[in-house]
Amino acid sequence: MDTTGWIVVAIVVVLLGLAALVFAAWQRRRSTALQSRFGPEYDRTLDASGGRRPGESDLRERVRERESLQLRPLSAESLQAYTGEWANIQQQFVDDPGRAVDRADDLARRVMTERGYPTQSFESGAAIVSVDHPEAVQRYRTAHELAVHERDEATTEQLRRAVTAYRTLLEELLTDGQPNR
Repeated sequence: MDTTGWIVVAIVVVLLGLAALVFAAWQRRRSTALQSRFGPEYDRTLDASGGRRPGESDLRERVRERESLQLRPLSAESLQAYTGEWANIQQQFVDDPGRAVDRADDLARRVMTERGYPTQSFESGAAIVSVDHPEAVQRYRTAHELAVHERDEATTEQLRRAVTAYRTLLEELLTDGQPNR
C-alpha cells in the first residue's frame, strides 16, 4: 500500500476513534440524565431488567409512554373527597392497621386512575408514575407488596411504614397539577 493509502487508513482510524469517544460520552450523558430523573428507581429498574442497556431502554420507554398520556388534575370535588377519605384511613389505622393499608392501596389506585395513569396492572401503573414521582413510587412498591402479599404477617410498624408510603404518594398525586400546590 502506498503512502496515500496509509494516510487514508490512519484518518479513518482516527475518525472512528473520535466517533467512538463521542458515542461513549453521549451514552454516559443519557445514563446520567436517567439516573438524575429516576433516582433510586433507576437502580431498581436496571437490577430488574438485567443490566444497563435493557434497564435504560425500559426507562426511556416509560418516558415515551408517560408523554403520550393526557394526565388530568383532579376536580375540586374529587380532591376534597379523596382528602377526606385519606383522613379517615389514617384515623382507621389506630383500630385496624391492616384494613387501613388495604384502603390506602385502593385509594392510591383510584386517584391514579382518575388522574389518567394506567392501572390495568400494578406494575404498569407504578412504572408510569415513576416518571413523575420516582421517590414516592419506590415507597409505593414496598407498601403495595405489603398490602397484597404480606399484610397478615406484617408488624404494626411495617403497616405504619406502608401507610406513610401511601401518604407520600397520595400527597404528590393529589396536589400534582393543582392550582394551589
